[in-house]
Amino acid sequence: MSFVSFVSSGPGDPELLTVKAVKRLEAADVILFDDLSSGPILSHAREDADLIGVGKRAGRPSPSQDHVSRLLVDHAKTGMKVVRLKSGDGGIFGRLEEEITALNDAGIDFEIIPGVTSASAAAAAAGIPLTRRGTARRLQFVTGHDLTGELPDGLDLQALADPGATTVVYMGKRTFSKMVGKLKEFGLSGETPTLLAEAVSTPDQKLSRMPLDALIEKLTSETSTTPALILYGPLAAEGP
Repeated sequence: MSFVSFVSSGPGDPELLTVKAVKRLEAADVILFDDLSSGPILSHAREDADLIGVGKRAGRPSPSQDHVSRLLVDHAKTGMKVVRLKSGDGGIFGRLEEEITALNDAGIDFEIIPGVTSASAAAAAAGIPLTRRGTARRLQFVTGHDLTGELPDGLDLQALADPGATTVVYMGKRTFSKMVGKLKEFGLSGETPTLLAEAVSTPDQKLSRMPLDALIEKLTSETSTTPALILYGPLAAEGP
């Protein structure tokens, strides 16, 4: 029987894996994994499992999405137990739908095992909630780049400038300055509290709190390929 388990690995700390995720990894014959899902997380795989890296990282050579989908279909058709290991929660900016479409077109069944998204892990590491009654009444996630690596068109700028929301920008370090320029036209203050969370839940984790304008200056003056997200809103300045 052709079948694929989409397993979300969380943000990097292997202890944040779900029990179901560990069971699927231990049983897998083949694991197609993202870069951010490698390392200690793969220690749950069998010694004889076939481990195939298919991760995409900005500025580095990466397999195309079509190639990844073809690999997934081809391995599933062999009848082996196939795991597609995705970082964070695969359903949040993880291109999960494109791989599901490929499996549906090939008549292959699948399951989706959710995981801890990096926004939740970053807030936990910073010692803050993502929402608060009356202060941070809404939570919104947005990606900082489109398929070309540029700031996406059609963003709801008015919603993203809402001072009463917690906003989390995934994969946005390179485009955030441009985004903020647009958001200020909708009233977002340069004093808005922000949290830059880099390498969340890994030994290299770094959390930096500062006002919005200071973060823009930091991102403009520094160059780093470390995976990061940006959280801004009334709760970002809090925590221990």
